Amino acid sequence: MKSIFTLLAFVVSTLLFSQTKVTGKVIDEKNNPIPGANVFIDGSYDGGSTDDKGEFAFTTTETGQKTLKISFLSYETAIVAVDLSNYKYVTVKMKENVNMLDAVVINAGTFEAGDKAKVTVLKPLDIVTTAGSNADIVAALQTLPGTQTVGESGRLFVRGGESDEAQTYVDGIRVAQPYGATTQNLPTRGRFSPFLFSGISFSTGGYSAEYGEALSSVLLLNTIDEVTEEKTDISFMTVGLGLANTQKWKNNSISFNTAYIDLAPYQLIVPQNVDWNRAFQSLSGETVYRHNFKEGLLKVYAAFDASRFDINQETINSTEKTRVDLNNNNFYLNTSYKVNLMRKWQLSTGLSYGYGKNKIGLDTDKVNNTEHASHLKVKARKSFSDRAKLTFGADYFITQFDEDFNTTFKSGYDANIAAAYSEIDIFFSKNLAAKAGLRIANNDLLDQTAFSPRASLAYKVSKASQFSLAYGEFEQAPRQDYLKYNSNFINEKASHYILNYQYSFNKRTFRSEIYFKDYRDLVKYDSDFVAFDSQFNNNGYGFAKGLDIFWRDGKTFKNLEYWVSYSYIDTQRDYKNYRAEVTPSFVAKHNLSIVTKYWIDDWKSMVGFSHTFNSGRPYDNPNEISFMNGKTKMYNNLSFSWAYLLSQQKILYFSVNNVLATKNVFGYEYANTPNSNGVFDQREITPTADQFFFVGFFWTISENKKDNQLNNL
Repeated sequence: MKSIFTLLAFVVSTLLFSQTKVTGKVIDEKNNPIPGANVFIDGSYDGGSTDDKGEFAFTTTETGQKTLKISFLSYETAIVAVDLSNYKYVTVKMKENVNMLDAVVINAGTFEAGDKAKVTVLKPLDIVTTAGSNADIVAALQTLPGTQTVGESGRLFVRGGESDEAQTYVDGIRVAQPYGATTQNLPTRGRFSPFLFSGISFSTGGYSAEYGEALSSVLLLNTIDEVTEEKTDISFMTVGLGLANTQKWKNNSISFNTAYIDLAPYQLIVPQNVDWNRAFQSLSGETVYRHNFKEGLLKVYAAFDASRFDINQETINSTEKTRVDLNNNNFYLNTSYKVNLMRKWQLSTGLSYGYGKNKIGLDTDKVNNTEHASHLKVKARKSFSDRAKLTFGADYFITQFDEDFNTTFKSGYDANIAAAYSEIDIFFSKNLAAKAGLRIANNDLLDQTAFSPRASLAYKVSKASQFSLAYGEFEQAPRQDYLKYNSNFINEKASHYILNYQYSFNKRTFRSEIYFKDYRDLVKYDSDFVAFDSQFNNNGYGFAKGLDIFWRDGKTFKNLEYWVSYSYIDTQRDYKNYRAEVTPSFVAKHNLSIVTKYWIDDWKSMVGFSHTFNSGRPYDNPNEISFMNGKTKMYNNLSFSWAYLLSQQKILYFSVNNVLATKNVFGYEYANTPNSNGVFDQREITPTADQFFFVGFFWTISENKKDNQLNNL
């Protein structure tokens, strides 16, 4: 018995003396102690927690080289290699987790909408419920600071840039023809319905090196990755009919929508300011197919649009109107594939093809043009850690444009652009982040290679506010109207400098941004209009500088959400056939938008108002000596919308643009020669109608009997 006790005592004493005491301290990046951190030896049950002083102490029977892990909420897990055979006191410094919701966001010049955005200035619902937008993505974006309301165009004009300086992308792939076909002073719409998109990123400048061929802006539209339920949407409208459906099975889903629009019945009731032979008519549709792999996602997006109209356009230079008969057919196909690979690699590829064909009758003349445009893209991303990510990729753009006038005079061009880029995102802490990149692109038509560096920096000064800086060089080839006659150009160029401040907390967001843009190598020509015999050069230049302010509040008033945006811009250009450096005719110096949305429980209704105010735009009056010295009167448009829930899945919707029937003027057309009194006669350029009324009935059919089309109105 004595020998047994002796053996037991020996074993116990051996275990006690073989234990190692593990001690140390855990601190943050400012050397403050972190109490409550979990400290343990990886692969064992030995560990403990830090006290109020950030210190820890525990014993272990483990020996040799081991890994000490320290974890704490909102901090990155720290890993320390230790030698338990010769252990020494350790001090561990933990870094804050940069993936937390309150981490800094690089957002200079960018507005985000969607569930994946950390700071959402807009919501996807806003794109379609904004009064006056009529479910047009571009029209809704025109209520944001940095944009211009150019009513006779309907396109996106950003910070002193022309509409062709803004590019549109779907799932990262370029759309060559983002707008419907139109003629002079007749506004168009974007081709895309909000129905299939879950997120939108709208950049007013300083955007990523991933995107090129845009001097002013990029609009990124992201289709829905995954649907949750099968449903059908039916629409009856004063302007046409609509049908949408979503189906889901196993790892696949498909969504589509189609619409037939015919404005002829509407225009019989509502007077128009133009002379229509045949009102606008179109048949359009979109579809997205999705297949989910174990680690990847394949999406195929397709859209078509066939439209026509016939109009007699008035001109100051003739007593006879010019008849414009236009038929347009457009098709866009986009495929994208994204997959997560081993060791934190992600690969994305995409391919798009766009086809646009116009048949235009101009009195007895005939103009036909066709554009084929393709985009091939590959992108890879490597996450070295939560703090460093490297992205690099390549693009290849192919454009073929052909035009003939009366089948006798032909023009056009073929252009191929090969580009590569690399960009790194670095989070120094959750309060400080930077992005830097370089894009290189070669245009074989111009025989020119462009180098475009980009850089952004963001610093969080408090839990709810931060500052951002952005700088970038941007280039794009001259527009189609020039290239079809001449290819002896160089790229047009712009430098962007942006300083942004943003506050976002508790459903309130405030943004202010100042910017400066320097334009170089803009195209000039010597004729009244662009023609085959125009003499071109790249001697144009200009600048744009200004202040953008945005305030959104969804907290102060119950059931009311509103935003206010204001832009001040000072910009001048000497380009096209301008005689001096002046403010272009599409720019208003002051732009103000107020958007409200109010939910009335007792009425089961969402009521919205939008009020847009712009100061006068410049125009050239040949009766005056100074060039572009005239100013239009102020633009004023108050719009109203009302969505009434007849039942959970049935909605009656009404809207009216320009409730006050304000007589807005976009500019003036002047005669080419003076009259008998030596005065050049003028004609106002006005909207096609003083007001636009819309009534629709929208019915959703789904299994849960809760979904409705309020998101699409």
